[in-house]
Amino acid sequence: MDLFPIYLSLKVAAYSTLIVIIIGTPLGWLMARGIFFGKSLLSSFITLPLVLPPTVLGYYLLVLIGRQSFLGNFLFNTFGINLIFTWQAAVIAASIVSLPLLARTVQAGIEAIDTDLEDVARTLGRSEIVIFFTITLPLSWQSIIAGMVLAFARAMGEFGATLMVAGNIPGKTQTLSVAIYDAVQAGNSQLANMLVIIISILTIAVLLTLNKVTKIKRW
Repeated sequence: MDLFPIYLSLKVAAYSTLIVIIIGTPLGWLMARGIFFGKSLLSSFITLPLVLPPTVLGYYLLVLIGRQSFLGNFLFNTFGINLIFTWQAAVIAASIVSLPLLARTVQAGIEAIDTDLEDVARTLGRSEIVIFFTITLPLSWQSIIAGMVLAFARAMGEFGATLMVAGNIPGKTQTLSVAIYDAVQAGNSQLANMLVIIISILTIAVLLTLNKVTKIKRW
């Protein structure tokens, strides 16, 4: 059995989770504490990857980063970077589909924090940045970890958008979920069963870690 899909899936999930933490944590705080025009629209855009069909999301990504797009053309002509049909494209797809899971979880965690604690810090002259890093972030760490684990698990199983933008190139862009699809299409049920068991074990292990770290008794 080729171990590359397992390695690539773990790699894509790790990179995308890092990206999602960097982007999703501030977004979660913004949705929980921010008061601004267009908040409902931003909330809808954050949730959109959860409800859009993966193939539609993949098509949007093709339009956004493909060679014919402004961004794709700029990256290729300026830096020689072609994202389509690369593992980096798989990271982008996984990041987008898993972002809502972390952002929404962080939002819920921050909303549960007593705002009086933050208000006291403001009366003492603390800036919003200091309050975020010394009060809000430490008190919402369980939500951040929960969102991170869920994002990692979602990225591990991403299929539709990944297949659209990264393709199915063995040894290059073939993730576990794509390899399972490939094995089923080829009639190789033995390989498909083995890969399904592997990704199921990995996902269950991730969820067990979530329950243990956040002390969630029920899921």
